[in-house]
Amino acid sequence: MHETKETDRAEAAVRPASRPRRRAVLALGAGAGAALATVPSAAARAAAPPARGPAPGSPALSRRLRDLERQYSARLGVFALDTATGRTAEYRADERFPLCSVFKTLAAATVLRDLDHDGRYLARRIHYTEKDVTDAGYAPVTGLAENIAGGLTVEELCAAAVSESDNGAANLLLRELGGPTAITRFCRSLGDRTTRLDRYEPALNSAEPWRRTDTTRPRAIGLTYARLVLGRALQSADRRRLTGWLIANTTNTERFRAGLPEDWTLADKTGGGQAYGVANDVGVVWPPGRPALVLAVLSTKHDPAGPTDNPLVAKAAALTAAALA
Repeated sequence: MHETKETDRAEAAVRPASRPRRRAVLALGAGAGAALATVPSAAARAAAPPARGPAPGSPALSRRLRDLERQYSARLGVFALDTATGRTAEYRADERFPLCSVFKTLAAATVLRDLDHDGRYLARRIHYTEKDVTDAGYAPVTGLAENIAGGLTVEELCAAAVSESDNGAANLLLRELGGPTAITRFCRSLGDRTTRLDRYEPALNSAEPWRRTDTTRPRAIGLTYARLVLGRALQSADRRRLTGWLIANTTNTERFRAGLPEDWTLADKTGGGQAYGVANDVGVVWPPGRPALVLAVLSTKHDPAGPTDNPLVAKAAALTAAALA
């Protein structure tokens, strides 16, 4: 029951926002985050429409998503919210799934809200060792020799974690925050009672199906992203900056980017596990000429050796977005 109330509260905290321009964001750089969603006024938020339940045709959507589960021997979790109408599309929206790298957006947001009070913290340079990179695993930015030698600013670490899914950058941000449980506390402060982080990269990706640690639910994580990108969880400048990093995402080409129309603007973050074929994508998307959709697609396999199937996420996103848009 509390999940349904959470949907209502989140819809009251967001409203249709102007579509951000990817070209403008990239021209200014990932850290600039300009030309993004407008800030909703208190009056507009109060007048936001209430939830109207699942979108028409959702039984058909559920059947098609079940077909995908059978085709890929997977378990899918889907939550989508049309910010223009309050309609939702849901499938296993309240089941737990591994969080994986989807947490990196939350880590950057926590830094922006809780550490960067005067704008100077983002300019702080963080020095680290080659072992920090080796222990983290995937490190396309922090693993570069020149960055190991000279360090990176906190802002550069945030951009690397969100836009490049750099594990080393994410671990360094978690260290700045005092550990993974800072992400759990951050989520609770936003009203997300589900999402939790307990371990560092890469251990958090073990993805065992019985594990409650390092997990989320599609509804919970979708609404948390909505609060960060469309709501007032962050100050307007921080919201623009975070959304810029999400729009600059380089890891979604075979997931949301492959499943959604080319002219839709995406602000999303992917995640994947070390086992059980985990493939996630969560974010906010802007179809041309209409308000945003919030979309969360989480997936895992029954077999610990199961492969990661990006087309599963792409097809689920396409079906779900079509049900609303």
